[in-house]
Amino acid sequence: MFIYDSVQKQKVNFIPIEENKVKLYVCGPTVYDDAHLGHARSAIAFDLLRRVLIALGYDVTFVKNFTDIDDKIIKKMHESGKSLEVITTYYIERYKAEMHALHVNDADIEPKATETIGEIIAFIDSMLQQKVAYATSDGIYFDTSKDSKYLSLSHRFVEEEASQARVEQKEEKKDQKDFALWKFSKENEPSYPAPFGIGRPGWHIECSAMIEKHLASDGDFQIDIHAGGADLLFPHHENEAAQTRCKSHQELAKYWMHNGFVTISGEKMSKSLGNSFFLKDALAIYSGEVLRFYLLATHYRANFNFAEEDLLNTKKRLDKLYRLKKRVFETTPSEASSSFKETMLEALSDDLNISKALASLDEMLSYANEMLDANPKDKAFKAITCANLQWIEALLGIGLYNPYHYFQMGVSEEEKIAIERLLNQRAEAKKAKDFATADEIRHKLEAKQIQLMDTVNGTQWEKVSL
Repeated sequence: MFIYDSVQKQKVNFIPIEENKVKLYVCGPTVYDDAHLGHARSAIAFDLLRRVLIALGYDVTFVKNFTDIDDKIIKKMHESGKSLEVITTYYIERYKAEMHALHVNDADIEPKATETIGEIIAFIDSMLQQKVAYATSDGIYFDTSKDSKYLSLSHRFVEEEASQARVEQKEEKKDQKDFALWKFSKENEPSYPAPFGIGRPGWHIECSAMIEKHLASDGDFQIDIHAGGADLLFPHHENEAAQTRCKSHQELAKYWMHNGFVTISGEKMSKSLGNSFFLKDALAIYSGEVLRFYLLATHYRANFNFAEEDLLNTKKRLDKLYRLKKRVFETTPSEASSSFKETMLEALSDDLNISKALASLDEMLSYANEMLDANPKDKAFKAITCANLQWIEALLGIGLYNPYHYFQMGVSEEEKIAIERLLNQRAEAKKAKDFATADEIRHKLEAKQIQLMDTVNGTQWEKVSL
């Protein structure tokens, strides 16, 4: 498998530290507000990476954290009057529910910063003893001058970073690039006792401590892949790498992967989402699987412009998969085509080349429909096709719904009852040879974007639009 390593800035052959095993860590959200489309993009990108690694036969241990103590969370506490636990539990539950709607699988381990305080304190204490960290009146800071490789991850220039750091200049810091590991307690803030002073952790330290706690073994602190959004490359990932390097004398990760940014086409989205980045607003209008497929269909490293017209076109592509699934629905699957699997995995093994993979999927769909058109009763071919679709479910996280239910999404239960009532009336009219009434009912449903299909198994209906 080849992946694009953010440090080397090129595609490299992925060779795990331990044969056939992969330790994967992805930075999760800071839980002070609802998840946005950027969170969804990152989650889907690395959910796909995990699925591909598993399909290739790797034993993957996947860790994704929740930052549940942070300046923004504390601000939310003061504004709302609610406790840290109430706020963070609420947003973690919402995040997980929305990720499940996108068919993003849970990580194997999902640690919280507040559950890692002991390990964070021990990590900082070790750095103080090694004199790569120092105390000021407001906290403990990492001494970036102790790391000869600082900025080698993001490839930033020292002058550039010094300029950006001026917005948070502190006179006691040895260098403005130095960053807080521990913030001494302030009034009305959550705090924890530590040998170097009561306080709370900084942002960057938690991921290094979590990786050491959940993924280190036998003194080996390095993991295979550390991933996250491109916005985390600097300063978050740069600082993680630096503190781990100085504390453990090892590189934090062998490979670093980052997904691109998300923007919104305001003109297109203002009619429906009001230009909102919140995932909850998108899910209120679109199916989670449609959103997943839309976000998945662009290469993970490319910047993504969310536009309603593009989403609708992507849904039509997904519709083709479900129309084939209808044709083989309730068929007992056999074995997926080995050539189809190899073609898909070959594409995705090239730094998750999703465009090439989806082109192969489209070819399979077209070929399957041609074969079924020629011989609709070919049970053996139906069984292989059904197996192919099941394999795609596991690999890409799409095609999981009952195909009949998929084409009825966006219709409430109350509306479904009304539709069935009209269908029954139409059936009675046709039985009485009252074709005028039957046609009138069809037209009435079509006006509501409900399309009817008369089949040997009775009348089926679909919702035409999203």
